[in-house]
Amino acid sequence: MSRDAIVLLGVNHKTTPLAVREKLALSAGYDEPLQALGQLEELREYYLLSTCNRVEVLFTCRDVDRAQQRVLDLMFGRAITASELEQYVYRHVNVDAVEHLFLVAASLDSMIVGEAQILGQLKEAYRHATKVGSSGFILNKLLHKSFSVAKRVRTETRIGAHAVSISYAAVELARKIFGELAGKKVLLVGAGEMAELAAEHLVRQGVAEVVVANRTLQRAVNLARCYNGRAVSLEELLDQLQQVDIIISSTGASGLILQKEDVRPVMRDRRNRPLFFIDIAVPRDLDPAINDLDNVFLYDIDDLHNVVEMNKSERDKEAVKAQRIIDEEKLKFGKWLANMESTPTIVQLRAMVEHQVRAEVEKTMGRFDTMDGQQRQGLEKMVAAITGKVVFPALHYLKTDRHCTGLPERIKAIRELYLLDTASSDREES
Repeated sequence: MSRDAIVLLGVNHKTTPLAVREKLALSAGYDEPLQALGQLEELREYYLLSTCNRVEVLFTCRDVDRAQQRVLDLMFGRAITASELEQYVYRHVNVDAVEHLFLVAASLDSMIVGEAQILGQLKEAYRHATKVGSSGFILNKLLHKSFSVAKRVRTETRIGAHAVSISYAAVELARKIFGELAGKKVLLVGAGEMAELAAEHLVRQGVAEVVVANRTLQRAVNLARCYNGRAVSLEELLDQLQQVDIIISSTGASGLILQKEDVRPVMRDRRNRPLFFIDIAVPRDLDPAINDLDNVFLYDIDDLHNVVEMNKSERDKEAVKAQRIIDEEKLKFGKWLANMESTPTIVQLRAMVEHQVRAEVEKTMGRFDTMDGQQRQGLEKMVAAITGKVVFPALHYLKTDRHCTGLPERIKAIRELYLLDTASSDREES
């Protein structure tokens, strides 16, 4: 009478080198692998997640060993060797699988703890699973619970409040200087990857405009188009400083492109409105002495690294709180699974007792279908009440945690005590 097992197999950035993960990535999307998993008769329900940092298969089955091997052969064995498969693929069953999924959803298993992107990826993968009908009663419950666990972690902790990437640290500093960023103008000098990421974060914060200055104008035009901004030449840099509020520089030039004396007259023209410089370039683009000017704030890559390291420490503290939440939710889901395991026995016990009570009542009172409506209604209530009182001690025994006796042993005891397996066999023979 045992329930289906929950199994999770996968690889991620913690266990597996990039060269191996690349072989396992689902470049063609979810449809084809989900269809292939659907051909495995050992699986009851299944769900597939693929991101840059992980590939995971979550499924339910009866025969864990056989189902695991079939999934390993299909999803991993064709791309990597047997020794790599043994070395890199992690395997979690039942509550361990539940805990791992909750850790992933809450971003405690991510490369950057607290990043929000993984939850959206989980939901997108779930949409594909529901589209093909591969996620059923158990996985639907589990996946929705993982979404709510992630939301609870976000609500009850500050795990996502501290910037742990260089690009987002720049945005966090800008907010400390300006408060709200809505209405501020941003100038990208050069087109480095980190500058682009910082610009993306700033756009999400509601900045009014993004201007791109680059040595190659076409590159500036292409990048500006991404943010509905405008492009200018590098020669227009000083003119633009009078109009913008935040400057992110990453040109890759061999020397400084902006000196303190270049910025001093700009500040007079700006009437000392604050100007925030972020120098992400190595070697530096901006003269460190710029920071000496009133209402001018200059941060370089080392400053940003220091912010990131401090924030990582803060996130680690919040991760402890998040782990406690996950432990709580794992216990709750474990109880739900345990109740599922005892449900067939409970249903069968109720049915058997009700059958016997009904039979005894009919011996005394006659068949129910010969009675008038009021009599029948009264006797039905009596049968239900007697059934409930008779089965209550057994249900209480099944549902109450007992450290000395596990649920499988308690189920076995009830089935033997009430002769459920014998009663079932007798009914089948009759």
